[in-house]
Amino acid sequence: MEFFRYTKTLGFMGKSKLAMFFSIALVLSSFAILAVKGLNYGVDFAGGTIVQVKYTATAPIDAMREKLKSNEIFEGASITEFGSSDEVVIRMRTTTGDVVVDVGDVTRETLKGTGDFEVRRVDIVGPKVGSELKEKGIMSLVLAIAGILVYVAFRFEWRFALASVLALVHDISIAIGAIALVGLEVNLDVLAALLTILGYSLNDTIIVFDRIREGTVKGRDEEFAEVIDDSITNTLSRTTLTSLTTLFVVFTLFVWGGEIIHAFAFTLLVGITIGTYSSIFVASPMLLLLGFDVKQYHINLAEKARRETEKDKMRAQFESGVM
Repeated sequence: MEFFRYTKTLGFMGKSKLAMFFSIALVLSSFAILAVKGLNYGVDFAGGTIVQVKYTATAPIDAMREKLKSNEIFEGASITEFGSSDEVVIRMRTTTGDVVVDVGDVTRETLKGTGDFEVRRVDIVGPKVGSELKEKGIMSLVLAIAGILVYVAFRFEWRFALASVLALVHDISIAIGAIALVGLEVNLDVLAALLTILGYSLNDTIIVFDRIREGTVKGRDEEFAEVIDDSITNTLSRTTLTSLTTLFVVFTLFVWGGEIIHAFAFTLLVGITIGTYSSIFVASPMLLLLGFDVKQYHINLAEKARRETEKDKMRAQFESGVM
């Protein structure tokens, strides 16, 4: 069933130059934001301690700050609301000496007299562990992109591989720029969202590339730009439905999922939107810019078919005992 039916080929490649300028502006803006604001690394990557406290009434943040000043463990600690006015998160740097004490017990003792509350969570990550997690997180993104490059080059052709990787770098750059712009805390959840974006965006791109390859084989006399337009139009109904349904679920998580997955959902919202856009207006036009030659592609296909025929012939002769 098709909810969105397109009866004529849409001219996407006619808007490709404008789209490219828009994409370059977004990527450069993301780099500028990163250079000026940087990323707000959470406890997972920067190291430190998080204590989540829930009160039976509105949390007395001012009174809490005064109480925490009396204990040197909480020096430089920040207190922020966590989803509602009765729940707060205390963030602080951790030293080697701090880890040997029960921070939850210390928090309960220090905050006595501020109201009825319970300590719901205590997360402690040492600076060394945080640094290792950060390095491994960056490495996971790099290895994922490298693996995608090899896979697409093997399945399609090197220009398809390079176009898809450039589109993925485009998506990740803009998503990270958006994270830096709003000041979200970068933790393992955000890293998971970035890796999810890689998979989602690649899936969209591969579907379009598959149709472009089919169109290239069938449309020998068509201009390559026309083949791309026809291929994107044919997959547009699927792309629209997939993106809208996925965005609906992620938006629901963003609005009602709670503070704990807020950064994850926000990253996916940006990434899915940009990933859908890039599979049409970044990855596909890149094939034109990289000089994909339809005639040479047909020559390569014919040569590959000839080699396969020769192999089958030699195999048949070997099996029959005739060489």
